[in-house]
Amino acid sequence: MPDLPTPKDAAEAALFSECWDAVLSYADLCTSGSTAANQLAREAFALGIREARAAEDGTARGAGRRSSRLPRIPLLLTAVRTTAATWEARGQGHKLDPDLRLWLNSDKAARYVGPPLSRPIALRGLRDMQEPDAALLWLAEVEALPLQAVVRRQGLDPTAAVEELNQVRGLFRDRCHRNHLDTPMDAECRSYVRLLDAVTRSPAADTPPDLSRHLATCVECAEAAACLRLHGGGLPAALAQGVIGWGGLAYLERRRRAAEVRLGAGRPDAPDAAGAAEQVAASRARMLRGGMLAAAALVSVVALAVSMMPGDTGGSGGENVAQGNPADSTPVAGPGSVLPSADPATSAAPSSSRPAASASGTPSATGGNDAGKPDPEPQGTSSATAGAGAGGSAEAAACEVTYDLVNQWPDGFQATVTVTTAVTLDAWRVAWSFRDGQKVDQMWDASLAQNGSRVTATAADYNRSVSANGTLTFGFLASWQNKNSAPYAFTLNGQTCTSS
Repeated sequence: MPDLPTPKDAAEAALFSECWDAVLSYADLCTSGSTAANQLAREAFALGIREARAAEDGTARGAGRRSSRLPRIPLLLTAVRTTAATWEARGQGHKLDPDLRLWLNSDKAARYVGPPLSRPIALRGLRDMQEPDAALLWLAEVEALPLQAVVRRQGLDPTAAVEELNQVRGLFRDRCHRNHLDTPMDAECRSYVRLLDAVTRSPAADTPPDLSRHLATCVECAEAAACLRLHGGGLPAALAQGVIGWGGLAYLERRRRAAEVRLGAGRPDAPDAAGAAEQVAASRARMLRGGMLAAAALVSVVALAVSMMPGDTGGSGGENVAQGNPADSTPVAGPGSVLPSADPATSAAPSSSRPAASASGTPSATGGNDAGKPDPEPQGTSSATAGAGAGGSAEAAACEVTYDLVNQWPDGFQATVTVTTAVTLDAWRVAWSFRDGQKVDQMWDASLAQNGSRVTATAADYNRSVSANGTLTFGFLASWQNKNSAPYAFTLNGQTCTSS
């Protein structure tokens, strides 16, 4: 295993630390284990630093002429891809992710090392920018670092950070447009060049149907459209996919989550005291209302039974009151479903939902009917009317799901699923169903299984445990046709989740 390069000074040492974190994150995506990830990261880091220093020395000897090169982090990430290709060629491919091995042996990988005019538009556009401008764009858009910190590191005026970033985005769009014009293309693609430029300039412009159909079938033009359209939030994905290639969107999601952890955001595990008190008060109020309704219903039933008794006071009437009519149990049990409807975060005893769920006959946490039956969970909502209302409500309140459509393009999309659990988990399995035949192609922070419309995401080794009232998150890439409705029937370990 090669030694990491020695920094020249303190500034380079700080840069090395930041770059190493990014390289290791991508290497972990590319490999099948932590040992292989560390080895791939070290080899790629050493290779990338040698290339960067050689390019800097060449620039210094070239009387100020700037060589076309990427900023440090994207340069090192491409070194990871290059090193992985070397492993595959040398018979060490068993250490790599199986999907990456397929990609490395396909025409998709050849585009990144083939003729310059055939490479992705984003890669060529970033190379053609001045390195400080390209670094600002990458750090702000892909690494998701705070803009004020990025411009301060670049020696720019923090008060003009947003304006500076917008100018850099415009420069990137200009370079991408020029590279698109220089790209060898057929007559059909050439006929759409000017229209594509005009449509992507304005956020209010509608895409004509014929152009939309063309973008759905032409990879090169779709990539150009993503780079030229600066509005809509698709620029980070265009950069990550165009520069890194395989796993670009998964890397982007990881860096955004890492930035949230550094900033202390995205983890609302400790709500403020006032908010918690309001939630507890609301929960108690709901419980009190439910109790009053139950008592009123019970009194009504008793009064009705007494009024229907015969005139004599024989023992038969007492038996009728004691036993009751089977239909009388409905109003008594009805208000009971109100009690567990409090917010899961304010439940008095989350562990009590386990016995209630098992008592109602619902699938257990280790059940395997997610893959075998396409939609087993929606029927669980009828358990309240079947005489197990309390158990059904506790089951529904055991987890809450947030489905976030991060990005979408003509034939694919990226999404994130966040699940909040009311109970402690030692392992988890999240399942859902698609309405429109969507197919998941790649998933990170969970393992994937899909049977028809039913998709199951199972915890990875490093995120199996989740504390009570904690959250678990994973993301995926998928394809779609004609329509892309949000999924439904989410379950956590076989128990139905509510959607927020």
